[in-house]
Amino acid sequence: MNYFEFYNIPESFILDEKALKNTYYKLSREYHPDFFANEPQEKQQEILQLSTQNTNAYRTLSDPDLRMQYILKEHGLLEEGGKNELPGDFLMEMMDINEELMELEFDFDAGKLHEIGEKTAGLVAQLDNDVLPVLQRYPELHGITKDEALQEVKTYYLKKKYLLRIQETLSKFASRS
Repeated sequence: MNYFEFYNIPESFILDEKALKNTYYKLSREYHPDFFANEPQEKQQEILQLSTQNTNAYRTLSDPDLRMQYILKEHGLLEEGGKNELPGDFLMEMMDINEELMELEFDFDAGKLHEIGEKTAGLVAQLDNDVLPVLQRYPELHGITKDEALQEVKTYYLKKKYLLRIQETLSKFASRS
C-alpha cells in the first residue's frame, strides 16, 4: 500500500502538514506494539509492520523534497542512472556556472563567489516560482494533463537537485575563504 493510501489522503505535492501530523499520531497510538504484547506472534508482527509503515510514510510525506521524489518514483519517473534528461539550455547554463566555479578554484575571488551564489539562488527561486502552479493544481488533474504535470515536476526536481549540488560546492568555497 502506498503512503497516500495508507494515510487515506489524495496524492498531492502540497499537503496539510497539521492534518498529516495528526494522522501520524493517531496511527502511532493505534499501531503501538505495546498494546499488542498479549496478541499472537502473527498479530504482533502485523502491528510492527504497520507501525514501521506509519513512521516511514510520515518521514517521507512530511518532507516536501522526499514527498516529491516519492511521487515521481511511484509513477516510474525517476530511474537510477536512467533517462533523467534535462533541457539543453539549462545544461548549458549549468556548464557556464561550473566553469566559473573551476576558475574560482585557481583564482579565488570573493566577489565572484558571491555573484555565482546570487545567480544560483535566483535560479532556484525562479524554479520554485515556476513550478508552484503545477504543484497546486496537481490533485485535480487526470490523464494526459496529469502526466504532463508529472513530467514538469520531474524536470523541476532534477534541475533543483543539480542546483543544490552547485550550492553545496559554493558553501565549500565559502567555508575555505
